[in-house]
Amino acid sequence: MATTTKRRLSLTDLLTDGRIALMLPLGFSSGLPFLLVFSTLSTWLREAGISLTIIGLMSWVGLAYSFKFLWAPVVDRYDVPVLARLLGRRRGWMVLAQLGVIASLIGMAVTGPQVSMALTVLSAVMIAFFSATQDVVIDGWRIDAAPTERQGMMAASLQLGYRLALLCAGAGALYIAELVNWPAAYLSMAALMGVGLVGTLLAPRIDEVQVRQNIPFAQAIVEPLADLFQRKRMMLIPILALIACYRLPDFMAGIMANPLYIDLGFSKADIANISKLYGVWIGIIGAFAGGLALTRLGLWWSLLIGAAIAAGSNVMFSWLAAGNATLTGLTLTISIDNFAQGFAGAALVAYMSGLTSPGFAATQYALLSSLYALPGKLIGGASGAVVDSYGYPLLFTGTAALGIPLVILCLIVRRDTMETVRQKEEAEEGAAAPMAAGSRA
Repeated sequence: MATTTKRRLSLTDLLTDGRIALMLPLGFSSGLPFLLVFSTLSTWLREAGISLTIIGLMSWVGLAYSFKFLWAPVVDRYDVPVLARLLGRRRGWMVLAQLGVIASLIGMAVTGPQVSMALTVLSAVMIAFFSATQDVVIDGWRIDAAPTERQGMMAASLQLGYRLALLCAGAGALYIAELVNWPAAYLSMAALMGVGLVGTLLAPRIDEVQVRQNIPFAQAIVEPLADLFQRKRMMLIPILALIACYRLPDFMAGIMANPLYIDLGFSKADIANISKLYGVWIGIIGAFAGGLALTRLGLWWSLLIGAAIAAGSNVMFSWLAAGNATLTGLTLTISIDNFAQGFAGAALVAYMSGLTSPGFAATQYALLSSLYALPGKLIGGASGAVVDSYGYPLLFTGTAALGIPLVILCLIVRRDTMETVRQKEEAEEGAAAPMAAGSRA
């Protein structure tokens, strides 16, 4: 009975949940630094006359986002002096990371490639490091703050804030640089990080699990892994396989989508308007639909539907290439694909969040999220060779067929997923009971 009540959350409950609303400023703070060390920075460097070789090497600063799990145990197991006492562990780390991003953006604005390329590189590295750390902490707070069935809506709200931040750090920064100069653009972005600081200060202080302090760092890394193995045992193999392959169709198809549009004769304006502007909002709608499905259908059904439609939507690209290269065809293809990817993304975030344990949430989620992105980056590199040899239709049909093993993996982990949700709900009810008793007293 408790499980049914939890799943049948009304839309009003979701829309009035302050935790979901808080993910907007936190998502904005998470997304703002990303382009400032990638494409926006590349534009500044090239305008300053920096060689393409150095600009290419600068992309390596983004490795911080792939290897953030290496220092995630510090976030889980240690407190920030002073800030933790004032704000709590999660919010203390959030404020530290956000202040680090702000300071690094100011450093970038003050130096810049014209003053010192070495200091520009250092600033970029620090922005990426603090930004990746902030992502770890925000994910940890999100998982601690809300039950599993609300994680999809939390993730959707975060994605909306993240996308709005990309618009500011991309187009917004370029406009400021054009009208004023590059230092003004980066100083403006540093000021916009204040949105995240306000969100952090408004976020409730969570009653976090008290974990052991002053333990060896190596133990802090091993314990989250050991906890996963102890809880899941051999079932961990299909679980990790599902996470690693869940977004693989999207990663492989996504690399070749823009080349397909160009080869079909669509203009850059068509691609920008339909794919980059319209498509982004369809993806956000899909993410909120996935979050709503989690509250109505449950985690496993949402995961299964997401796996099927996200892979199956790639058939639309084959259909587009097979003589349907019209603006209507492009719009339909992008609508179906982006909605499906947004839905699947919300389901996967909720699933990975549900696999974490209290006290290890940030570390375990960082590990799982790094795992889901890695195969796509590695295997996706071969997508161009497949197109050169066999054409677009075969590539996209093949990526759609990956939905079959994904559905099978979903069926394998079904019982474990149901049990995980049940255990989480019982733990949440057990934690809420003493609080309710205390309030009645």
